Amino acid sequence: MATVAAIWRHPIKSHGREPLASVTLSSGQVLPGDRRWAVSHDMSKDSADAGTWIACTNFMIGTRTPGLAGIWARLHDDDATISLQHQDLGEITFCPDDANDNARFIDWVLPLCPDTRARPVRLARIGTRGWTDTNFPSISIMNTASHDAVSNKLDRAIERERWRGNFWLDGLPAWEEENWIGRQLRIGSAVVEVREPIVRCLHTAANPVTGIRDADTLGTLERGWGHKNFGVYAEVIDGGVVATGDKVEVIECN
Repeated sequence: MATVAAIWRHPIKSHGREPLASVTLSSGQVLPGDRRWAVSHDMSKDSADAGTWIACTNFMIGTRTPGLAGIWARLHDDDATISLQHQDLGEITFCPDDANDNARFIDWVLPLCPDTRARPVRLARIGTRGWTDTNFPSISIMNTASHDAVSNKLDRAIERERWRGNFWLDGLPAWEEENWIGRQLRIGSAVVEVREPIVRCLHTAANPVTGIRDADTLGTLERGWGHKNFGVYAEVIDGGVVATGDKVEVIECN
């Protein structure tokens, strides 16, 4: 039987993650608080000011700035502040919707950003839509057995946090998630429809503690399975509560 092993959210795109014990999903929405903000940079081609979705290339991401992978986050829902922590930068707590705190955050994160690459400018918010990599509000689902298969192929243990997934599932064969495209899953009391595989980038090569690229994740996926996919994107069809330990089952196949 497949079960929910872990739940994660990422309040600021590419800038940290936090574990959750449970979450309430809503139809057509991302996991609450997930990627609510993103960091625009000085080479952004599209503006986030309109509040509509734009591509991830307009934001600071780990593909170009691997040091960001070493950030951990906590979103304080009661007062909409965020605490970020990094082993080299220490900890900062700030309100991402406050202009002064916004600038304080930029100063804090700048040491992780190479002078030769895009530089962070400000935080951008997109409400409950979330700055997902997909052009639809998505959640991401990972399979612990698939992760173990990649670790075995690398001949070393790597951290699950590299994949930046929302839901981790136990009790499945490796790569079972590849068979779910177009299917609906019941996760806890919510129903989601799996839309597409997640094509991976260099962010996965970076160690989630040090931010140093120390694992050939993309090459391992390509050599081992002939693709660079890991995990799947899904859309919430019926909202509900999901907690660690909850049962997961396929309920429909189109």
